[in-house]
Amino acid sequence: MGRTREIEVEITEENLSYLRQVSQSRTEQVRRVERANILLLHAKGLGSTTIARELKISVPAVTRCLQKAKEFGIHVALDDFKRSGKPPRLTPEAKTWILSVACQKPKDLGFSYELWTVRFLAEYIRKHAEEQGHPSASHISGGTISKLLKAQQVQPHKVTYYVERRDPDFDAKMVQVLHVYQQVEWKLENNDFVPLCDVMLSYDEKPGIQAIGTKSPDLPPVPGQHPTFSRDYEYVRHGTLSLMAGMDLLTGEVMGSVVDRHRSKEFIDFLKMLDNKYAPGLRIQIILDNHSAHTSKETRAYLETVPNRFEFVFTPKHGSWLNVIESFFSKMTRSFLRHLRVQSKEELKERIEQYLKEINENPVPFRWKYGLESAAR
Repeated sequence: MGRTREIEVEITEENLSYLRQVSQSRTEQVRRVERANILLLHAKGLGSTTIARELKISVPAVTRCLQKAKEFGIHVALDDFKRSGKPPRLTPEAKTWILSVACQKPKDLGFSYELWTVRFLAEYIRKHAEEQGHPSASHISGGTISKLLKAQQVQPHKVTYYVERRDPDFDAKMVQVLHVYQQVEWKLENNDFVPLCDVMLSYDEKPGIQAIGTKSPDLPPVPGQHPTFSRDYEYVRHGTLSLMAGMDLLTGEVMGSVVDRHRSKEFIDFLKMLDNKYAPGLRIQIILDNHSAHTSKETRAYLETVPNRFEFVFTPKHGSWLNVIESFFSKMTRSFLRHLRVQSKEELKERIEQYLKEINENPVPFRWKYGLESAAR
């Protein structure tokens, strides 16, 4: 039997420089470095057998590389041809069916579960694949389902919340609120500006403030041993209180009333407090929500006794974020109420009133920015 004819590959100086760069690289794939070395040794005149011995690889591997380089060029010879791969087991119809099942709630299919887990979904798919005409999914794994859902950006095990717009007059009411904030902004920028109302307030209630006490005293930090305050896990509930608060939008002062309940009676008492605070004849404009106490028969009856004293601007339903006082409540929750412990409801009331007093020592007006450009048109 005759000797195998050597494959001749023409390699230019430019290609040699490229091959040397690949062979000396520390980041290239091993197979590309190996094939670059095959071509470099071939350029020196070595035969396939010698190259295989030098690189400790098989002669057919050297031959395939040289043959590819001769037919398709140096750059193509360094990489593998794209392969068709293993035929997919899941048919497109089966994938569509799996996604349609994932987008339904398990309870709608007769189960107690509200949402799917990957394991639960995989079990359901395997059990019903044959009867639904998708035998390719009868042995599907949870991992395959997870990859399919991820590729389609479907997460049937999670819930994200949204707010349904239930107020048909949402935009109109929002503009009314923004008009108040626009007048506040103009007044703060130019003291000579005369707003429609003399006093502008943002009002709301913060219900359910818990009076929680400890059964054992807190322990202070100890340098080098205990970096934080230490607190016993057991606690005592003493009840809850509500804070009724109104913020003067021009001065930043917060008027508050701590009460057990926030009914029409308490709201009317708060209005009377405002009536006593501000000089007679000033018109007080209040931004507030649609709580029943704000529109009750008792409240309307009181407003008739003080005509032209108060003007209510109601936020739209699910539009509490438009009320500045909510930002104050949020800050209060994150700073003052966080980890608060008291021994009674009376102490909680005193602490809240002290907090309001401290806030009012250096009041800062909240300057609303969102939507003011459109409101000014």
